[in-house]
Amino acid sequence: MLQRAITGFLFVLVLITAIYFGAYSTLFLFMIIVLLGIDEFYALVKKNKTVNPQNFQGVITGLTSFVLLAFAAQQIMEIKYTLYLIPLFFLTFIIELYRKKDHAFINIAYTLLGVFYVAFPFAMLYHLGFYQEDQFTPTFSFQIIIGFFILLWSSDTGAYLAGRFFGKHKLFERISPKKTWEGSIGGGVLSLIAAYVISLFFHNIELKDWMILAIITVVGGGLGDLVESMHKRNLNVKDSGNLLPGHGGILDRFDGLFIAVPFIYAYLIIVSN
Repeated sequence: MLQRAITGFLFVLVLITAIYFGAYSTLFLFMIIVLLGIDEFYALVKKNKTVNPQNFQGVITGLTSFVLLAFAAQQIMEIKYTLYLIPLFFLTFIIELYRKKDHAFINIAYTLLGVFYVAFPFAMLYHLGFYQEDQFTPTFSFQIIIGFFILLWSSDTGAYLAGRFFGKHKLFERISPKKTWEGSIGGGVLSLIAAYVISLFFHNIELKDWMILAIITVVGGGLGDLVESMHKRNLNVKDSGNLLPGHGGILDRFDGLFIAVPFIYAYLIIVSN
């Protein structure tokens, strides 16, 4: 328990500090997370002996995708240069021709899925660092990114506490037997309270938007957790990795982010001027 608490504290401290200090420290941290996350994804799917993804190609494609999209978000590079990602993605098909591995298209699918599942949500989240007053700007602000993590952690904490003390009705027993409807409601309530408190200090978006982001985070984060649980259950593993003692791996720590962030990103794109 002590090891879990220490790891969690250091994890939050590093994350918040990097995001607070600006665009480049956030970029560097997210690059590390993307690198470790994609590599962990491939190590996880290899537990299914029929899958043999292209580790090196996938990691390079994921990192390149994230960096190009991040530079475009900072407006230090024209968006047209992200089109270089198209041949990079299709290079995966060509490489598979020369690998002489079984189940070629399964290998290709899992290689590209690792990039899509890990790199793109983090690229979207990084872009949200440049969202201020209903539009994207060249100026980075930590508010929405840190605010999102606070909402996500509030949702997880509320769900854990409410589920532990009041949980009776199973939410999705086939995938995650411990999750309950009471836990989800508790996560939603605490996340909405957190959204209100955040709005008092972070003014890049209005209170109503923080409230909507809280709802999206609760629903998307919960579904992201279930998706990751489904993946691990299919492979008969408990944790996606052991990088974070007491917490599992990168995919375990960010599972809610992978589903919640694309919906948050889409919402803010729609309401932007």
